[in-house]
Amino acid sequence: MRLAAATLDALPPAVARPAYDRAGVTPGVIHLGIGAFHRAHQAVYLDDILARGETDWGIVAASLRSADTRDALAPQDGLYTIAVRSAAGESLRVIGAVGEVLVAPEDPERLIALLADPQIRIVTLTVTEKGYCHNPATGTLDENHPDILHDLKDLFQPKSAIGYLVAALAGRFSAGTPPFTIVSCDNLPSNGKTLKRVLDRFAALVSPELGAWVADEVSCPCSMVDRIVPATTEEDRARVAAALGAEDAWPVMTEPFSQWVLEDRFPNGRPDFGAVGVQLVEDVEPFEHMKLRLLNGAHSTIAYLGYLAGYPTVSETIADRNFARLVRALMDEEVTPTLAMPEGTDLAGYKDALIERFSNPALKHRTWQIAMDGSQKLPQRLLGTIRDRLAAEASIDRLALAVAGWMRYVTGTDENGDPIDIRDPMAARFADVITEADGDSHQIARGLMAIREIFGSDLPADPRFTGPVIEALDRLFESGVKATVAAAAHGR
Repeated sequence: MRLAAATLDALPPAVARPAYDRAGVTPGVIHLGIGAFHRAHQAVYLDDILARGETDWGIVAASLRSADTRDALAPQDGLYTIAVRSAAGESLRVIGAVGEVLVAPEDPERLIALLADPQIRIVTLTVTEKGYCHNPATGTLDENHPDILHDLKDLFQPKSAIGYLVAALAGRFSAGTPPFTIVSCDNLPSNGKTLKRVLDRFAALVSPELGAWVADEVSCPCSMVDRIVPATTEEDRARVAAALGAEDAWPVMTEPFSQWVLEDRFPNGRPDFGAVGVQLVEDVEPFEHMKLRLLNGAHSTIAYLGYLAGYPTVSETIADRNFARLVRALMDEEVTPTLAMPEGTDLAGYKDALIERFSNPALKHRTWQIAMDGSQKLPQRLLGTIRDRLAAEASIDRLALAVAGWMRYVTGTDENGDPIDIRDPMAARFADVITEADGDSHQIARGLMAIREIFGSDLPADPRFTGPVIEALDRLFESGVKATVAAAAHGR
């Protein structure tokens, strides 16, 4: 039996299922970049919205590249299972908020037409950092990006998320239709502001009139999203199928914790987000910094150093007392002083919860998965914190070790001499640096720091940054990861 609308009633009673009539749902949201995170996060909140009776907020989702998610969910009428896992056990819930999944390259005109439809009032995005076609060091549009060059020449056959958004906004502008609100749910600093900056520039390059309208009328509220969602494995599929008594081609695994902090700027209307646990605020930035620097910064530190130490998952890494001690000291002594949180925020409790979440053995969150696309992640997760620490004349020893861990990782060979599968849009540039350095750790560090798209021009020129990073990379090569982490964990 396959999970589908016709088989919902046959599922075991313990499996939660949509608490509304899906036939009465109409779409109000289009999501670009459907993947595991969206299906475990925003789609769950909207499923709760639909269950409250706000049935005009269904989701049409679109993949901008692969047909895999559509091919998995189409035979299931868009239904899928979310498995919430903790050390205490697992609960299953079928999500029904996604009504249709499109594959954008197969029919770009249809996606643009749906985006231009007046009933679509919100567009959400999870396209990863690299999907914004921006310069991570400056947050501006990369006007030489191949997809941007293509989309400017052929706006109505776009490749990028930015191209699709502007093509649809151009249609709404011509028709006199109010624009949709666009919510970035990716881990970018000031993600709404970054999106708005990139969008405004692209629209202005299409035409000054469109650019002015987009600049004046389109709202891109910032948001902060937080939920750990590991990649689904074949073992996960088999386990969920056994519990359902039905095949689900693409269930998603996640943890009990979920958070969505959202600026309340929706000129064309929104559902009652607050009623389903979304935190609606005036300014997301403090929460964004808290999450990017504490959770994501720690995650990247764990990913690179943990992978190199031979730990395949986050929970196995943090089970090493030296790693746990290093990560907590990183959060307490180097990250927390850079945060300015609203009164009443329980930072100590948040950090305690992070260590507990990292320790969840049921998630099996792979260090290699988190290590992907480091060139896009480092500026947000580690380098912003480093800049603030340097401005305060404060030490960056643990942060420097995290950056050095990334450098050691992108050499492409682990401590046993085995190859590392580097997944990064700049992988070829890393390889050129490593080849030219010919095993010299100082040259590796200098060569990688010279990549301005990552480090800008300020950090490579500041010996307060370059010195600790080079020293940490030397130690990783000379002493190995576990010994270096142990020494750093104990302040040596």
